[in-house]
Amino acid sequence: MDKQITKNVESEGADAKLLKRTDNGQNYQVNFIEKILVTLLSKLSNFVPGAGIWMNTQRPEWNDANNALVGNGVSMVTLYYLRRFLSFWKTKLNSIESDSFSVSAEIAELFEAIDTTFKNYESTLDSEIDDITRRKITDQLGQSHSKYRNSIYKSGFSNGKNKLNTKNIISFIDLSLKYIDNTIRDNKRPDGLYHAYNLITFSNDGLYIRNLYEMLEGQVAVLSSGFLNPKEGLDVLDALKNSSMFREDQYSYMLYPDRELSRFIDKNNIPKEKVDTIKLLSELVNKNDNSIIEKDSSGAYHFNGDFRNAEVLKNALSSLSTEEYGNLLEQYKTDVLDLYEEIFDHNSFTGRSGTFYGYEGLGSIYWHMVSKLSLATQEMFFRAVDEGDKNIISQLKQHYYEIKAGIGLYKSPEVYGSFPTDAYSHTPGGNGVKQPGLTGQVKEDNITRFGELGIKISDGKIIFDQSLINKEEILRSPNEFEYCAVDNEFYTISLKENEIGFTLCQIPVIVNFSEQQKIAITYDNDDVMSISENTIDKKNSELVFSRSGKIKMINVSIIAN
Repeated sequence: MDKQITKNVESEGADAKLLKRTDNGQNYQVNFIEKILVTLLSKLSNFVPGAGIWMNTQRPEWNDANNALVGNGVSMVTLYYLRRFLSFWKTKLNSIESDSFSVSAEIAELFEAIDTTFKNYESTLDSEIDDITRRKITDQLGQSHSKYRNSIYKSGFSNGKNKLNTKNIISFIDLSLKYIDNTIRDNKRPDGLYHAYNLITFSNDGLYIRNLYEMLEGQVAVLSSGFLNPKEGLDVLDALKNSSMFREDQYSYMLYPDRELSRFIDKNNIPKEKVDTIKLLSELVNKNDNSIIEKDSSGAYHFNGDFRNAEVLKNALSSLSTEEYGNLLEQYKTDVLDLYEEIFDHNSFTGRSGTFYGYEGLGSIYWHMVSKLSLATQEMFFRAVDEGDKNIISQLKQHYYEIKAGIGLYKSPEVYGSFPTDAYSHTPGGNGVKQPGLTGQVKEDNITRFGELGIKISDGKIIFDQSLINKEEILRSPNEFEYCAVDNEFYTISLKENEIGFTLCQIPVIVNFSEQQKIAITYDNDDVMSISENTIDKKNSELVFSRSGKIKMINVSIIAN
């Protein structure tokens, strides 16, 4: 297939890579809801109850230094974000007028198959899912998608369309959220943090889960998921601050706890009792056969150093003389392979993250992830504001600005390791910042900055909520504010004490403190419209977003607290 597509690209261009209709050869087109369903169903078909989204072909989310987890790894991080994705689309679908959507027959069939599996095992959500049931659910979900995928590879889409009822899609989302929330609850650690990635092992009768160590990425994702209420979010942030991921020297968070790697001489050591128990090994030693195991001059036992993986060991075992070791091979071959994996624990190897010391490695702070943490914390803060618990609001605000302080702008060059206003990707253990240049961090920092200044956008309206404003930024004496307006000319405004100024879409916004909440919009003809609340209507918000030039200034008065 790949060769044929590559050949077709030469004559058709990039469109040759797109799926074609089976009747006329034109590009196969679908509606937006089907594209969303394809994304959702492909994730849910890899769902492992109690563990997350199985990375059988998918990579980890943000941290590509964990790429070695593909195959044995299961991502809770993906599941946390999938929960947020589902919650978003549930809200959208509830507000849609359409009673149904037309989707490809194959997608409708996959939807029904996954929905049926979830319904058949819904009763298991009332108790802990055992390993046998977990395997059954995982198999059924995976086989449903395999059937769909193989059908498309073999025959393409049939061009048939089925109707999916909007209410049925919403019910499916609700049921999926039950499974997801149940798994998130199962992945809360005893220390109050949440697992980021797990490992799974398949056997003939079950599917077993093994937890990996804690990671910052997991805490950011669960805070973003919408699963936690503000009090629970605060508990996670408290646990994070008290965890071994916190680096006191930088007052910030490493991607994972630092640890000492095993020295070379500490690896590949087989305990003597294991050699004595597995008679095949002891027989090999007695016969001075070093093809599988050898004994060094100090009496310690080691697997043959030429073995790169279990497959090489398996071939070496198969090469042993059946006359000499026949019965022992039959009895102990599996035990030898299990011991090999126990000694080296290849399944737990995460990738660069477990062997490097810089970048996304051990002891390293990766600043993009810290900025993701600040955004997740800010979102949790505004949820707390909506719920009105002043104690939780205060503590979340403290966490937020502690995280911001750790990022670098307020640090001395000595602590930061460079000019604090310069962007760097990471800070290795015992060092200052390394690798200059902007990363994706700029995205989170831009979003959080608007939140700090109190700007929210909802339903096309601009809302001012200065509850997170940093009082250190409020002017203590008059100052001049220079800005570039929509006509690309520079202007200066005189700011007074207790004011703060910034621009939104190149329109100056002046915030001051008053006894009442109000907004004053000054138009280009100097007319002023007063609003006795904190929201600008859609019409005027659009004038701001479009940079129309019709609004000259916005003055916001907020109640001091």
